[in-house]
Amino acid sequence: MSRQSTRERLDPVLDPADERLTSRAVMGATIGNILEFYDFGTYSFFAIQIGQAFFPATDPFASLMLSLATFGAGFVTRPIGAIVLGSYSDRVGRRPAMTASFTMMSAAVLLLAMTPSYETIGLAAPSLVVFARLLQGFALGGEVGPTTAYLMEAAPADARGLTVSFQPASQQTAATAGALVGEILSLTMTSEALNAYGWRIALLLGAATLPFGLWLRSALPETLHRPEHVLVTQPWGQPRADRRIMSLGFVILASCTITTYVTGYMTTYAINTLHVSAPLAFGTTLISNTVGIAAALLGGLLADRAGRRRTMIWPQVTALLMTYPVFLWIAESRSAFALLGGLGALTLIGTIPYSAFYVSMAEGLPRNLRGGALATIYALAIAIFGGTAQPIVTWLIHLTGSALVPAWYMLFASAAGLLAMLMMPQTAPLNFTPSHK
Repeated sequence: MSRQSTRERLDPVLDPADERLTSRAVMGATIGNILEFYDFGTYSFFAIQIGQAFFPATDPFASLMLSLATFGAGFVTRPIGAIVLGSYSDRVGRRPAMTASFTMMSAAVLLLAMTPSYETIGLAAPSLVVFARLLQGFALGGEVGPTTAYLMEAAPADARGLTVSFQPASQQTAATAGALVGEILSLTMTSEALNAYGWRIALLLGAATLPFGLWLRSALPETLHRPEHVLVTQPWGQPRADRRIMSLGFVILASCTITTYVTGYMTTYAINTLHVSAPLAFGTTLISNTVGIAAALLGGLLADRAGRRRTMIWPQVTALLMTYPVFLWIAESRSAFALLGGLGALTLIGTIPYSAFYVSMAEGLPRNLRGGALATIYALAIAIFGGTAQPIVTWLIHLTGSALVPAWYMLFASAAGLLAMLMMPQTAPLNFTPSHK
């Protein structure tokens, strides 16, 4: 496609059919995303209990590491799922790709929840668990790209930021739901019951909603061939420009991934390293993720009002400066106020930039590459940095004995992400925010 930049006026007013499309798109894509990320992420909240059920060992550290390694196995197949389902969404449609992803996730979570323990069926148990995680990874690998592309294509041009922000917000919602379930189970069950079958209840709760999610996905309108106005301030559609955006996107997603999974590790970190109670540990993750939902939507709203780059850069700088003091406060005080307040504030600031990034990335890629490119870049970043984040942090804490390891790891990731954000082009439509020029 030829180099283009236009100042054509685009009417942001939608007709009733467009408004219905946007509302149905947000509801269907978001709810499906929540269910898939809940099913995939709940494993991390119960890594200790799952490790005891399927990977028994005389050393609790060895059991936890085996469980976290199996959690990481779900990231190995994510790039494969991204390539297969992402390219499928660009060729055939967003809806069939999202429906296929959801169907595979449904089968995987049921298998994981129903697999007997190691004591019952021996080596077959961890083998089935690893297979279920691989299938989950393949399914989720093909989820983010098509869903993000779908939301961007269904949104009115002046509300793309807010609409696409439902993608990261739905991920935070899924993590919040998992933490809430964990909190309730930890408060209402004995530790013996939680270890024996409580984690299965958490998985089966997600499985119970799968038919509803599948129905929602299958009823969504298609957006792949919908007329699209692409009005951006940067060259669009040039192979060189596309490669640059994808390279920068990979670095930013790697930064986001490390931050997200280190934050998601706080339940295990609080129990194993800080030695706080299980209810407080689950409550920490619950508060952090709840704040993250609001922050993701706020980031999308700011991206529509202030521009994509500003919304990425300044909150990222603030989060970079906050990370070490917050973790130092948590490690030294080990109080509920430090855990809940410190991590909540860091999540609030640190989540805002990534909503702006998601819409910027989607706008910066041509439609015939959008779903596959988004899915592949996301899955590669997740596979390399998401699957390794928690085992690396656990190993480094064990090696150094320092409770500040998560802070140093997040600082490195945030600095790399900030550099990439500084080089990202502005992609917001020209006529809505003249200051973007």
